[in-house]
Amino acid sequence: MSQSSDVSVINRQTLSAPFICYVFICTRPTGAGSAVCLSVIKHFIPAVEMCSLLRPPALSRLICVRLKTVAASQFPAAKRSGELKNPSPAAYLQFEDPQAFRVKSLWELIRALGVFRLCSFPVLVNNCGKLMSFSRRVLGKRCFCMVLRPSVYAQFVAGETEGEIADSMQKMSSLGLHPMLAVPIEEDLGESTGEKRYEDNLSAMLECVLMSHSNGWSNNPMMQLKITALVSPELCVKLTSLLKTELYDLNLLVKAMDGEEVLFPGLTESENTHLLFGLRRLNKIGEASVNKVRVLVDAEYTYMNPALSLITMAMMKKFNQQSAWIWNTYQCYLKESRNLLLDAVQTSINQSFCFGVKLVRGAYMDKERKLAEKEGRTDPIHESWEHTNDSYNGCLELMLKLIAEKPERYMMIVATHNEESVRRAVTHMVELGLHRDGNSVCFGQLLGMCDHVSLTLAQHGFSVYKSVPYGSVDDTLPYLVRRAQENRTVLQGIRKERDLLRQELHRRLKEKISRST
Repeated sequence: MSQSSDVSVINRQTLSAPFICYVFICTRPTGAGSAVCLSVIKHFIPAVEMCSLLRPPALSRLICVRLKTVAASQFPAAKRSGELKNPSPAAYLQFEDPQAFRVKSLWELIRALGVFRLCSFPVLVNNCGKLMSFSRRVLGKRCFCMVLRPSVYAQFVAGETEGEIADSMQKMSSLGLHPMLAVPIEEDLGESTGEKRYEDNLSAMLECVLMSHSNGWSNNPMMQLKITALVSPELCVKLTSLLKTELYDLNLLVKAMDGEEVLFPGLTESENTHLLFGLRRLNKIGEASVNKVRVLVDAEYTYMNPALSLITMAMMKKFNQQSAWIWNTYQCYLKESRNLLLDAVQTSINQSFCFGVKLVRGAYMDKERKLAEKEGRTDPIHESWEHTNDSYNGCLELMLKLIAEKPERYMMIVATHNEESVRRAVTHMVELGLHRDGNSVCFGQLLGMCDHVSLTLAQHGFSVYKSVPYGSVDDTLPYLVRRAQENRTVLQGIRKERDLLRQELHRRLKEKISRST
């Protein structure tokens, strides 16, 4: 580039705007070299993009010498929607550019702004279940669906029919995002309905495995699984209580998965029978998904999590011999989260299986605290947001170091809407030499939320998944209500995303007005 000032000879596909800015800021060319660099920048970057990428001179002090030396090797060019995307250091991940939303239609912008505005009112979020039930009674099922489908449902759900889901997934793939399908079925205490319901849930889960694998939406398909959709919550609570005094060998659970008649200590005959049925259902999920789809098991409440983790670790022991096909979720808002993660890592080493982690902050804070207060026990949640952040960042660094040492044995999805955690993860990936588009580390957010983070990461070549529920309005409504109440803090704090959406909408309207005049 320094040998020619003719901008026209430079192929647009060989350089990206962030990379050109990075070179200019880091090398500080002078004289003719400076003029050439500036002319290239002006040629490649619109004025609006320059405002977001060309930070003040202080930015150069933030880009350390290490980034200068490893940028080329750690951020190889990757094809994304037909164009070569050069990597950007974490310093450029400001998540403040409304251009991330240029891929959205005008209606999608308006819908997102409307839904997020409604979600900013705590009284609506806290009572959304009651409000929706009342609206359905007043409007009737048909009118209620006509109102909900194009608004809240369309914002957070991929669709109902296979065609609708396929259209959503193809659009997501065109943006460089990967789907992580989630069957919107789960149960809590008092909601168990018998073996037939669990068998029906199994059929839905197996269909999800097939859909995730067969359509080619991602080269590394993932799906979510709630164990309480296949095993009763009451039994999980009892198992959790028994684990305080009984030692359950993982090999015992694996034998039960394989169809052997096993007697578990502390359970009644009917409970033992149900657990055997549940483990065999989970075994079918494992057999259908191994070498095809990575299954991410969700964490739930602390009064059942130990049982869920026991079952998940047994699935890992059976199916994770060559790679991490079964993953567990770790909630970093829990005071014991780091110890739980360390224990699980040690178990994977002792039992010789690969280990996959979905790292989250957690969504059940209010209920956990109220329950602890009611039962007179210590609050399991960290005292402050800062402590939760420290916990998350500590677990994040721990897993990244393990992945850097043995990427074939460990995998992780950084499942967070927190921008600082995303930047921290990217920074450590660079320092540890982890490829941004590798399978060992990826990022995840919910469908319809935090798109400014998801799209920015994808545009810079990182592997990004969106948690995607699907199904009819009736099937997904309980799921959406529960997710809204669990994520009320996130929903009420998305002011930045609303501002970016508003900026893009204003730009779009201004452009239309200028064209018409």
